[in-house]
Amino acid sequence: MPIIINKDLPAYDTLTKENIFVMPAERAVTQDIRPIEIVVLNLMPTKIDTETQLLRLLGNTPLQVNVTLLTTSSYRARNTSGEHLDKFYKSFSDIENKHFDGMIITGAPVETLPFEEVLYWDELKKIMDFADRRVTSTLYICWGAQAALYYHYGVRKIALKNKMFGVFPVKKTENDRLLKGMDDIFYIPHSRHTGIDENAVFKCPELKVLGVSERAGVSIVKSTDDKRIFLTGHSEYDRETLKKEYERDLKKGLPIKPPYNYFSDKSKKEVNMKWASAANLIFYNWMNYYVYQVTPYNLD
Repeated sequence: MPIIINKDLPAYDTLTKENIFVMPAERAVTQDIRPIEIVVLNLMPTKIDTETQLLRLLGNTPLQVNVTLLTTSSYRARNTSGEHLDKFYKSFSDIENKHFDGMIITGAPVETLPFEEVLYWDELKKIMDFADRRVTSTLYICWGAQAALYYHYGVRKIALKNKMFGVFPVKKTENDRLLKGMDDIFYIPHSRHTGIDENAVFKCPELKVLGVSERAGVSIVKSTDDKRIFLTGHSEYDRETLKKEYERDLKKGLPIKPPYNYFSDKSKKEVNMKWASAANLIFYNWMNYYVYQVTPYNLD
């Protein structure tokens, strides 16, 4: 089934060329189907890239999915044009009285700051409270996962000596529906300077660890009530994302090592993409088992 997006969104042409089933809103309203309503709080600086990555995964399910893009009001993104934000994004005040089947809160380039010093922290807390009240299940990614674990469970963030950068094998530790169909060992990209207090996560009775990497640590966690899913890495990244980050940091003269387990040649040009199937299964299973199967038909 299709994902419903505005035809003018840059992702529309990209996904159409990839044979992802996308549908303009004008056609969707003629069908007698209630689409799954997903809201995405996009905190990443490369918003258009992130939109495309997430829409690609959401479009790979048998469900008709209607996506609302959300941005913060307390901080105006500087790396994306105001025209794009005004045209395709809503603010929290636009949606705070609505209900959604699912929500995604992305990572953000603020991980070295204390949470309370992030300009939109107060707004983010309101959005996370909103998710608990009006969303069936929420998927938190990277810094978004760190922020939610801290806010809801008091799990602290830990600075890493070296950047966790690369594609890391993850071992499945629970036979959970989120990981249905996945191999015992699968791969997830990580790109972060901080981690989480893993002892606190394992000790918390309200949390269940589903996947652990020997090098990258706890990678997938969920709440026992299934309302919150936490991914400490970036399963949504496409083939070139880590390469772009690596080349960006090299140009800036930053001390960066090549991403671990990523390039397939010594020239660091060819990428061995080994995480796509796991990413698709994680999003597919989340959408099916934690959203579609349990959300009410009448959202109100």
